[in-house]
Amino acid sequence: MVFYFTSKVVDPPVTLFMGLDKYENEDLIKWGWPEDVWFHVDKVSSAHVYLRLNPGQTIDDIPMAVIEDAAQLCKANSIQGNKMNNVDVVYTLWSNLRKTPGMDVGQVGFHSEKEVRKIRLEKRMNEIINRLNKTKTESHPDFRLEREERDKQERNAQKKELREKQQKEKDELERRKKEQELKSYNSLFASENMKTNKDAADEDSDDFM
Repeated sequence: MVFYFTSKVVDPPVTLFMGLDKYENEDLIKWGWPEDVWFHVDKVSSAHVYLRLNPGQTIDDIPMAVIEDAAQLCKANSIQGNKMNNVDVVYTLWSNLRKTPGMDVGQVGFHSEKEVRKIRLEKRMNEIINRLNKTKTESHPDFRLEREERDKQERNAQKKELREKQQKEKDELERRKKEQELKSYNSLFASENMKTNKDAADEDSDDFM
């Protein structure tokens, strides 16, 4: 089961989501999208909260209000972190998550610590949590199917882009070819390369003088 929350601090609103337990988290880690941003309370157990970026959006484009919503959601869903003040919540792109065979279920590391961002929360903000909980819904998505469909659409888009690029290159080649043929045609009939009947007659008369 996955819980979905709508953050309305931006327009249009964005969706935050998290797994029910560590087994759901494991599936989210395995079948996450390159566009997903992962949030977690630093150094203590907590929910894994995700934000899915829009096409072309980067992690640096996320409004701070959305980051605060996701971070508060992590803190509120951490048994230990929820009781603490001045806690850090880390976030990074899903592609930076590193999973090794020896790790426990739901546990992850990072490929690059430099790609990990951090936000400090002084305390739990109940107004944020209450606002998000009012939008809470539940679903049972097929993570693998969703990821495979996403990848299929990406491959189709790449193929379409390649076809359009190849067609554009072909059209440009044809244009240059026609342009070159036109130049050759015009050169063939240029005035300096042509002779009149009078010129030809003068040349003939010179031969018999």
